[in-house]
Amino acid sequence: MKRVAIVAEDSLIVEAIAIGLRKTGEFAVTSRVDGRSPSAQNIIDESPDVVLIDEMEDPDLAVELIRQIKSEREDIAVIILTMSPDSAGLEALFDAGAAAAVSKAANPSALATLIRETIDGRVLHLYKPAGAARGQAGQSPGVEETELSARELEVLRLLAAGSTNGQIARKLWVTEQTVKFHLSNIYRKLGVANRTEASHYAHTKGLVHGGDEPAVAS
Repeated sequence: MKRVAIVAEDSLIVEAIAIGLRKTGEFAVTSRVDGRSPSAQNIIDESPDVVLIDEMEDPDLAVELIRQIKSEREDIAVIILTMSPDSAGLEALFDAGAAAAVSKAANPSALATLIRETIDGRVLHLYKPAGAARGQAGQSPGVEETELSARELEVLRLLAAGSTNGQIARKLWVTEQTVKFHLSNIYRKLGVANRTEASHYAHTKGLVHGGDEPAVAS
């Protein structure tokens, strides 16, 4: 059973997440930390496999907390709970060491899936400054400038082949919420706005029919 620490300013959010994760039988909530005055050392001492951090009123506090956790325990996966997974404000959290951002709209079963995939290394955000992720102004990102995880590359290829979100979910044995999460990551990394632009990118870069692949994050 994987160990989870939850950091949030709202105790109701903490309790709701804890109940949802407990029902899956896969996760044990080892600690519940007040997001207004979180202690990285207290979290580390509980030896969690993953730390869920709800969005804080002070973003700098979350950034520093993540940095402290990752400096002591690089193996702990840190996941951000957010209302806006595409928010530019998340970049600093990824830069500090967060592995993923999950929408608060995700139901408990989907949240469990996303946590599992993050721990297993199949969900990964790599922070890139806006200029590096999109290339020079007015240009599309080159293959060498874009880093997709292995699972994101699978999703992109299936999308470009014409699969719907439901079909992608069934082929990869994940939920549609997970597919949407991966698509959000893909759009951000490729600097595109929607599935049509992502599909065009995949076709022009030869990713659908065995062309050159972008750098894949392990």
